[in-house]
Amino acid sequence: MPVTDNQGSFLNRISIRRNQVSNMENNHEQDQEDLELFQKHVAERFADLLPNDSSTTTDSPAKDQSPLFSISWYRKLLDVFLCCEAEFKALVLIGRDPVQFSKPPLDRLVPDILDRSIKSLDICNAVTHGLELVRHWQKLALTAVMALEQKPMGYGQVRRAKKALNTLLTSMMLDDKENNYHAKVAERTWSFGRRSGGAGNNANNKDRTNGTFRSMSWPVAKSWSASKQVQAMASTLVAPRGGESTGLALPIYIMSTIFVFVMWGLVSAIPCQERTGLLTHFPMMRNLNWGQSLISLQDKIAEEWKKKEKKGTTGLLDELQKMEKVAQNLVDFAENFQFPAEEEKVEEVAGQVAEMAEICRKMEEGLAPLQQQIREVFHRIVRSRGEVLEVLDQIARNFSLHEYVLYNFVCQKLFNLLMRMLRWMCGYIKSDKIKNEDIQDKVRVTTIVDKMREERLR
Repeated sequence: MPVTDNQGSFLNRISIRRNQVSNMENNHEQDQEDLELFQKHVAERFADLLPNDSSTTTDSPAKDQSPLFSISWYRKLLDVFLCCEAEFKALVLIGRDPVQFSKPPLDRLVPDILDRSIKSLDICNAVTHGLELVRHWQKLALTAVMALEQKPMGYGQVRRAKKALNTLLTSMMLDDKENNYHAKVAERTWSFGRRSGGAGNNANNKDRTNGTFRSMSWPVAKSWSASKQVQAMASTLVAPRGGESTGLALPIYIMSTIFVFVMWGLVSAIPCQERTGLLTHFPMMRNLNWGQSLISLQDKIAEEWKKKEKKGTTGLLDELQKMEKVAQNLVDFAENFQFPAEEEKVEEVAGQVAEMAEICRKMEEGLAPLQQQIREVFHRIVRSRGEVLEVLDQIARNFSLHEYVLYNFVCQKLFNLLMRMLRWMCGYIKSDKIKNEDIQDKVRVTTIVDKMREERLR
């Protein structure tokens, strides 16, 4: 895959050059070259996600183009995110002096991207729950297909198909606030893996399908909103100013923009808890080459979202929109069905049934790999966040007297980030007013400051 090849060559190049210039005082030009290479790769990868232009010449090489907003397209989007994240980590962390992260503007940008990563983990959980709902819709559609494929077609088969399709359409048309599925899911505690049978499997599990992936971590609160989460991620997205655009602030801004864009794209495509009022635009730097492709994709997603009369309650996923359209046609046929059916009607319905079967086949082939990729994104974010926290911890360990104020600042930031993650893991929010000590005792985790003190006393 070309993306993977570029990624490998970039990482090798970064590693070799950092080893070569580790003893040199001035490596600013080398850093600038690596930064330009990173921007070039970001621009190329997101440009590959754009649909083919009809004005392109026949001399241009053909791309393996997936339909826009299809499952395969979102899988490519996640591949791009993983590759960009790996290159970003190599560019920012490998061979860097940790002291750089304690100086402006990185002392402000690093906590921001760490907070943005926590919000991305919540969105990954919500998207995983939404994919389980999509699997349920796919099984309902498959039930209708199997019923209508039987020959000869009688009242029993049509009634069975009509019941499944009505359930499918009703579930699709429910507004996020009224969709009890999300509320039921939010009340449960999950862990990543296959679902096992137990006493907790009761009537509330009728909307869940056997053999599907469960979410990566703990549930989100009932009041959690996907649209507000994306808005919070975008609200702190500030472009670098002045001299910041030539240092590490620019790659951090690029990766933050990719974070917001990818999570926003997933929320707009897959049913999530409370998507009303989802953003249709967030600011990007238009004067950079990588920004043009992202802006083009943003405009296309925003345009499709605005077209949805129901504000995207079923999502922009191409397979879902086709499934909804075909299901409505089949319901109309079932309501007016009379035995024996006219031959022309039977042929027309057979074509629609074949189309629905093809949609179900694509969803069956694509949903499981998509869930695996979301799991990989989840774990990659967790690992990268841990590496950044280790760098901040190293800064705090190597403090001196004249850096006492900075030490206190870093410790407070680390403590706040730790308690935010622990509170998120336990399913609590600040309004629950649970003491930090109680949460630490429950999870059996000591503070980073205590661990640092323990290391110094050895």
